[in-house]
Amino acid sequence: MISRIAICLLGFLSACSSVSHVKQLPEQTAATDMSVVELAAAIRAGDITAEASVAAYLARIAAYDRQGPMIQSILSLNPKALDEARILDEEASANRFRGVLHGVPVLIKDNIETRELPTTAGSLALIQNNTGRDAPIIARLREQGAIILGKTNLSEWANFRSNRAIAGWSGVGGQTRNPHSLDRSPCGSSAGSAAAVAAMFAPLAIGTETNGSITCPASMNGVIGFKPTVGLLSRTHIVPISYTQDSAGPITRTVRDAALLLTVMAGSDPADPATVQADQKRHNYLDALNKGVAGMRIGVFRWAEGNNAAVSSAFSQALSILAAEGATLVEIAEFSPAPVMWSGGELLLQTEFKHMLNDYLGNTAAEVNVRTLDDLIAFNDRHADRELALFDQSILVASQQAKQIDDPDHVATVQAIRQASRADGIDHLLSEYDVAVLVMPTSPPASPIDVAFTTRYAGAPLGAGWLSAMAGYPIITVPMGEHLGLPLGLAIMGTAWDDDTVLAVAHAYESAADNQLQPPPFADGPFAMPATAADMRPYQGQ
Repeated sequence: MISRIAICLLGFLSACSSVSHVKQLPEQTAATDMSVVELAAAIRAGDITAEASVAAYLARIAAYDRQGPMIQSILSLNPKALDEARILDEEASANRFRGVLHGVPVLIKDNIETRELPTTAGSLALIQNNTGRDAPIIARLREQGAIILGKTNLSEWANFRSNRAIAGWSGVGGQTRNPHSLDRSPCGSSAGSAAAVAAMFAPLAIGTETNGSITCPASMNGVIGFKPTVGLLSRTHIVPISYTQDSAGPITRTVRDAALLLTVMAGSDPADPATVQADQKRHNYLDALNKGVAGMRIGVFRWAEGNNAAVSSAFSQALSILAAEGATLVEIAEFSPAPVMWSGGELLLQTEFKHMLNDYLGNTAAEVNVRTLDDLIAFNDRHADRELALFDQSILVASQQAKQIDDPDHVATVQAIRQASRADGIDHLLSEYDVAVLVMPTSPPASPIDVAFTTRYAGAPLGAGWLSAMAGYPIITVPMGEHLGLPLGLAIMGTAWDDDTVLAVAHAYESAADNQLQPPPFADGPFAMPATAADMRPYQGQ
């Protein structure tokens, strides 16, 4: 029997008590307009209650996610969120605060386990995956007083199902839409997390990334997205793809909020060997934000600038801002990626996915009938009318045929890609040009949602998030303006465990550029976008 939470999960949000009894609010309120740092301070000062904040966000979700523009960024809501907020308010009134996030609501990508809601990875196969567990990074958020508001939609299986997949679509949640222009892609796989923060459904969300799945949606939705050094945050109880590349990370409105979230979530986890150095390497990342970029040498990664005139214009302005802040800009026009990154990258992911997903599925909730990758492929075939209606499962099938995790060829590929992306890649560039970080555009402007798989980017490389992904190194995207209402992002990339420097550069740029998050227009394509609406209609004359 489908649980009440599962009913919420399937999209009938009006059936959930958290939403149905909350009065709908205007597009913005004092609560929804605040950053994480501002909201936490206001709750601590008694200027606003956690209950009022949660209620405001639930009302906004009710009005705009499954009604109105129908962003479809939320898969499920915590039915006890308001009750939890009231308890936290009682504690605050007695001057008892659990931590720096006391009363702050947070949305979680639905491939990360939380104890009160199913974890589906967007797949109908996991719709009953109520494990009752918190991923360690979620436990750390709760310890600091955060309220889990709900789970966000994603590209199904974190966009590792088909090479023809539609970014932001899942069998459970359907298609997430970009709140800046509803016909445009939100990118993926953390589509729901980025779109929800942009639409002001929460002050922050948690995403995950294997290759661009935090930075691309954050860029195209006009928010902050930070993928830390792999191993700084635990991956336990997160639906996996790759041991070598997976990481969770914050999606926020400000760099300061991202630094705060990283400080809270970072740390070693005995169940995740990749985090063995995390306690030693972690910092209070807020402390490093104000050191600025004066005197810092920054590598301008022209090789990854692409040939989009609007993007290049915005990038040029961003570079001028960094220079005005005292940075020395160093041009980097040449780079030759090692062929193994193209020939071996997907095979590496397929091999690790097969091994790791079988382990994960074997430890899901008892009600889940899909226990192996082979079971999942068969499930999708049986439910093809929904799961395979728009694109295939070719990556799943290829992964099932992949080598074992201890196969010598796989081990050699891992070593070769690490060498190519680290010592011969990012670290080589940083050393050769004597720079602290590399900067480049994050991605092109959002393209139309392409159900027919006809629109594909062509031209010079634009962005290099794949390089940091393969290396497991930190990268952040910060809003860099817009083109005809479509957000653009500036990417900042560094070396292993240098997350604080990456955040500091991002904060310096953000503060000087002053590209404040604005409420999105929820425009229904170019006919309704403020920047293009008039030009999409016939000429009316003088």
